[in-house]
Amino acid sequence: MIALLLGGAGLAALARRMATPYPALVAVAGAALAFVPRVPTLVLDPELALALFVAPVLLDAAFDASQRDLRANWRTVASLALGAVALTIAVVALVAHALVPGMPWAAAIALGAIVAPPDAAAATAVLKQLRPPHRLMVILEGESLFNDASALLVYRIAVGAAFTGFVSGWSLLPMMLFVTLGSLILGLVLSRVMLFIALKISDVATAVIVQFCGTFAVWMLAERLHLSGILTMVVFAMALTRRAGELTPARIRVPSFAVWEVAVFVLNVLAFILVGFQLRLIVTRLERSMWIEYAWVAVAVCAAVILARIAWVMMSVAVRRDALALSRRAAAVVGWCGMRGTVTLAAALALPTRFPHRDLILFTAFAVVLGTLVVQGMTLRPLMNWLKIEHDDQVEREVRLARVETLRAALAACAASAGAEAAALVRRRYELLLRRAEGVPQAVAADAEVIRATVAAERQRLNALRADGTISDAAFQQVEQELDWEELDLEQLVRD
Repeated sequence: MIALLLGGAGLAALARRMATPYPALVAVAGAALAFVPRVPTLVLDPELALALFVAPVLLDAAFDASQRDLRANWRTVASLALGAVALTIAVVALVAHALVPGMPWAAAIALGAIVAPPDAAAATAVLKQLRPPHRLMVILEGESLFNDASALLVYRIAVGAAFTGFVSGWSLLPMMLFVTLGSLILGLVLSRVMLFIALKISDVATAVIVQFCGTFAVWMLAERLHLSGILTMVVFAMALTRRAGELTPARIRVPSFAVWEVAVFVLNVLAFILVGFQLRLIVTRLERSMWIEYAWVAVAVCAAVILARIAWVMMSVAVRRDALALSRRAAAVVGWCGMRGTVTLAAALALPTRFPHRDLILFTAFAVVLGTLVVQGMTLRPLMNWLKIEHDDQVEREVRLARVETLRAALAACAASAGAEAAALVRRRYELLLRRAEGVPQAVAADAEVIRATVAAERQRLNALRADGTISDAAFQQVEQELDWEELDLEQLVRD
């Protein structure tokens, strides 16, 4: 496991140099593991897959989502999260059933639901390096939050039908209504509960543990109540983020964000690696004649997934321009950003062990993830350059506005505390920051050199005090932490 995590970190570093989404390289490594001799066998309990891999990754994405921008683009997001997913499920089910006549329709629909939802993480990993229009990022990230819910709702119905043999049409609509409304209510209620608990915690380690345990608890409770874990998690995170910024102190928020970033990366790497181990079991069971059938089904389904999304996007733009409200060049990028990722892998791993054609579905799902990540992920950058989609500065303009307004508020507070001893020093600092935020030219290079020299002098003297035994390691660590915060604070003065 240590070697696998180090390998994942190395592949992520290589992907950044290649301007390629790191899941593409990790997927290739996971596939390679299936053919490496004497690799240990690891089997994941299917019931753990969705909760372990999807719950924290989804909460992390939903917590950072812009609710204002989602409301402004709700038609486009809904069109992709519902229409594109439905079309993909239907096309994949038809293709799979045609190629494997013995596959039950429920299993074919389950395969369609597994490979239907794209993963925005892979697309945004490339897009952020290319600085696309902000609205394009909002659409792709918003789609990824809600297409998982729609696809996995169909997935749950199909898995149930595969064992019971039928699904009553009359009971389907009330069940979907119950699941949707119940998930919304549960997410809102649990967000209030989490905020109440978080306000009582002042220790960083305890706060982070409660965040992770709370995430899994929300998912498991929603599943136990037969609701949508994904929809509940999205509502929970979005409701939480509206108040967390006001109520969470910086000393807890900063380290918790760092922990979450590492945890999400580790889970993404482990998801691909575990699928590689699962594929190894399939490879050892497959006869040579079955390889051709499996490979043909995988290639056909992968092509169907890519073409169905492109067809939906282009059809929506051509038939009803306001349905997506995108230019043809932007629509081409959205249509090509159909890389599959962690949700597809987790849903495939979560299939019951006795599910019809489980090996074929798992093999095909991983092939779709690998194919879309390699084919689409590695060609997205050339496509963006060829289409010449220009970056807008919406976020940068809003950042400048926010900096100016918050600094003005700080100066107003300083004026109200004119008699305080530190008021002059604090006021001078904020005046300097305000001039920078307003665009007044400053000698930034000279200031940066002064700050680097002073911080280096502080650290050098602190190291000398510990080296000659004047202070203990405990004192050293406490002052070192203070210098770290001081350095981060001073960097604001010379930030571009």
